Amino acid sequence: MCAAALLVATAVAPASADGGAGGGADLAPGSRGVGWAVKDTGQVGAEAVRFRGLAAVSRGTAWLAGSKGRVLRTGDGGRSWRDVSPPAAVAEGLELRDIEAFDGRRAVALSIGEGEASRVLRTEDGGATWTEAFRNTDPRAFYDCLTFFDSRHGLAVSDPVDGKFRLLATDDGGRSWRVLPDAGMPPALTGEAAFAASGQCLTASGPRDVWLATGGGPTARVLHSADRGLTWRVADSTVPGGDPARGVFALAFRDRTTGLAVGGDYRTGQPSPRSAARSADGGRGWTQAAVPPPAYRSGAAWYPYGHATALAVGPTGTDVTTDAGRTWRALEAGSFDTVDCAADGGCWAAGEKGRVARLERH
Repeated sequence: MCAAALLVATAVAPASADGGAGGGADLAPGSRGVGWAVKDTGQVGAEAVRFRGLAAVSRGTAWLAGSKGRVLRTGDGGRSWRDVSPPAAVAEGLELRDIEAFDGRRAVALSIGEGEASRVLRTEDGGATWTEAFRNTDPRAFYDCLTFFDSRHGLAVSDPVDGKFRLLATDDGGRSWRVLPDAGMPPALTGEAAFAASGQCLTASGPRDVWLATGGGPTARVLHSADRGLTWRVADSTVPGGDPARGVFALAFRDRTTGLAVGGDYRTGQPSPRSAARSADGGRGWTQAAVPPPAYRSGAAWYPYGHATALAVGPTGTDVTTDAGRTWRALEAGSFDTVDCAADGGCWAAGEKGRVARLERH
């Protein structure tokens, strides 16, 4: 869940001016007549942007971040989208893979890549202007994801440098960043990294707890910190590793104890028989889903009104669980890379070819 969701009241929303259905409680995933309604972002053809970064502020407001430095924002439930891309990011063709939004005006975006391609950008005026808050100057670092605990405190993670994952921290809403000491970070496994596939390899819940998903090494692991990234405990997941293309791609925690992990093998046509796992103890232990999604999944999000309901998305479709990740069933086909739900029940998904959708009653 994005930082904005922490700031939105959790009362059931009344019928809204964005043209959608009323309260989020009426839009539980998998309910009769509820599914994805694709929105026109104006991205078509070979030049279409792939949106792997997504921040759901509400049913009416959402931010997208994607390839070619593009950032879009809607304030009317997806009926129209404003291109609020940072000019420098577009000019340099930066890969924006994550965005966290606090409301319709304030957002922090992450571009990925080796060396100076990894940057953090920030806006306070709805994307009219952007400030570069951080530029990586270490050629060994490659930043993948970012997350916020609240509107001030956040983290960004890089693939291992000198044998350990590297963390950036901010205490001022993303205006400035510093590298955290790595004394409390366990050594990385050979080949281990984080996946910049959906902006969900790093996720926070509450004021201090954060989890990091890994893959690429011999074992796909989940690391947990209860002190905003200073010290970490590591656990093996049940999602298969053992290959650079396999591992945990996304994490979602409903609270500081109940979590989901999804992933698999991202290569087209490769099987992913154990693509989901669940934890009931804050990530100390993971149990394989009895009935997992049928293929690789890159994004996951809890539905705020359903205590045990969550969504998982990937290139081959969307799945829903109503028993906290024990079993999953297909919701519908269609490719998405990432999914996010706001506290008012507004759920959004985004992915390749400019494809964006909101959960609605048909």
